Amino acid sequence: MSEYRKGPVLLRGPNIPKTSTSGRLLGGQDEPDWLHGDPWRVLRIQSEFVEGFGALAELGPAISVFGSARTKEDALDYQQGVTVGRRLVEEGFAVITGGGPGVMEAANRGAQEAGGVSVGLGIELPFEQGVNKYVNLGINFRYFFARKTMFVKYAQGFIVLPGGFGTMDELFESLTLVQTRTITKFPVVLVGHAYWDGLVAWLRDSMVADGKAAATDLDLFHVTDDIEEAVRIVVDYSRGEGTGPVEPEDGPTAEPM
Repeated sequence: MSEYRKGPVLLRGPNIPKTSTSGRLLGGQDEPDWLHGDPWRVLRIQSEFVEGFGALAELGPAISVFGSARTKEDALDYQQGVTVGRRLVEEGFAVITGGGPGVMEAANRGAQEAGGVSVGLGIELPFEQGVNKYVNLGINFRYFFARKTMFVKYAQGFIVLPGGFGTMDELFESLTLVQTRTITKFPVVLVGHAYWDGLVAWLRDSMVADGKAAATDLDLFHVTDDIEEAVRIVVDYSRGEGTGPVEPEDGPTAEPM
């Protein structure tokens, strides 16, 4: 039987909701009830931050690994995810993922099998939620923005394998934070030239060429096919031994939010 976790509550069968907490928060405000209900949601949002901070405050050095939830176990990027997770643990780092299946499961698996800390930050969704069986420190979030804060706050870098919209969301949010100097010393490595080179070419030939980003913004991330190189970049930079991303040029680098 399918089941659904809504914070600490477990729901099954007809009790499984058709929408998520985030969806209801961001939904239409046709009824005046939101004037009374939304302020109380602030307390629930606050509790998610408190629980996340409390669970991860003593995590130690960690790297967030992103990639598709749809990746199958026999796929190359699944095997790469396992290797990434294992190698990061061998270098003394915890591994943080979204806690789901696919590449996230792979990285958690590599971390757990190597005897390290395998973190999964799950999210309440109608069709995909909970954490995979390789997570040994898991937190379920109702709100995307609370969860996304944890990905960045407790990591010293990102390794990004092929993924979909969710992966792109995390990738470009991290690049925006580095570009605007909201965070510094944060390496971002994309694994797989065949998957990422088309995106990089568009960024260069359309976005940068049209003046919507600086040419140096393309130096804020690194693309490689070599897992060892990917791990070395984030590990060395987090230890102050590598070059990491190039600092953005002085002056405005991002459009106003």
